[in-house]
Amino acid sequence: MNFMAQHDSLHASGTGFPRTESPVEFGDVRAEFQALVSGCGVYDLGSRAKLSLRGGDRVRWLNGMVTNNVRDLTPGHGVYAFLLNPQGHILGDLYAYSRGEWLLVDTDQSQVEKILDVFDKYIIMDDVEVVAMSHQLTAIGVAGPGARESLRQAGFETPQLQTLQFVELTWQQSSLTLVRGDNPLVESFELWLAPQNVGIVHQALVKAGAKPVGTAAIDLLRIAAGIPRYGTDIGERDLPQETEQERALNSVKGCYVGQEIVERIRSRGQVRRKFTGFDVHGALPAPGSKIQADGKDVGEITSTASLPWASGDRRVALGYIRREVATPGKLLDAGGSEARVTHLPFTHTSKQNQGK
Repeated sequence: MNFMAQHDSLHASGTGFPRTESPVEFGDVRAEFQALVSGCGVYDLGSRAKLSLRGGDRVRWLNGMVTNNVRDLTPGHGVYAFLLNPQGHILGDLYAYSRGEWLLVDTDQSQVEKILDVFDKYIIMDDVEVVAMSHQLTAIGVAGPGARESLRQAGFETPQLQTLQFVELTWQQSSLTLVRGDNPLVESFELWLAPQNVGIVHQALVKAGAKPVGTAAIDLLRIAAGIPRYGTDIGERDLPQETEQERALNSVKGCYVGQEIVERIRSRGQVRRKFTGFDVHGALPAPGSKIQADGKDVGEITSTASLPWASGDRRVALGYIRREVATPGKLLDAGGSEARVTHLPFTHTSKQNQGK
């Protein structure tokens, strides 16, 4: 296949990856966060890019590119994975789903250029065709304890699905895909659909009780769940095991780019630092702030938030820390504020911090 011709045409036309700017908020971030953790929130996922992989070598080739097991995916299921360089450092993250005769790759729009460049480099004589689908397929997210009921009230079938399992649906004579999400804090779903159907589906979900939420509340939920974001909490300097995202790794799948480094780390038992959470007493440190123990740098903050739980705000942070000081309860300094190592995800039942 002529990957470069496809790749170049996407960039030249400017239509391969249409960017959708979602509202930061709908007037009340606190209420929107509450909807996500105790009710149901609905939100735009136009910031996600969809790629299709077709051709006889698609499964073998992608399995050799990413850290998780694509080879044994059954149709209707997906996995989360990292894309690495040969030195084992993370170039990006993505979801890969088997749709039978083809694979769907889902990633953030901010990563798609780099991922396409990496794909371009490694598709040589392989029968693999990569096509951008974002102009014909987008997504809406639904999350919260009431997500399943809101979907049902809006007329969607809601079968029991495993994490990252999906099912094809017909709703008001339109074809959609319902995907079970992988958020560890609340039940979540995605609806993959044609862009022209976003308005009517969103309206139906709001009418069914879902509250529109913006990107600010979605990021609060991400931090509360302890999910690292590529470009914010994960970058090219990081190794897979440092991120604590075991869900992205499969140790028996066979060879892939960067696997030698990942297996070497696994055989030795650990890496020097790990991704974890912190309860913050005092002002929230800025991302990039150094974490110190006894005056020595032992880590770095990557994300911070004041989580507006109904029971009280909880100031928290995500970041990396050396393993020898990563004991839960360990008290450290982060940008002049007290930071206590804690388990992820953060929950409203955990000890609240009201430090000044």
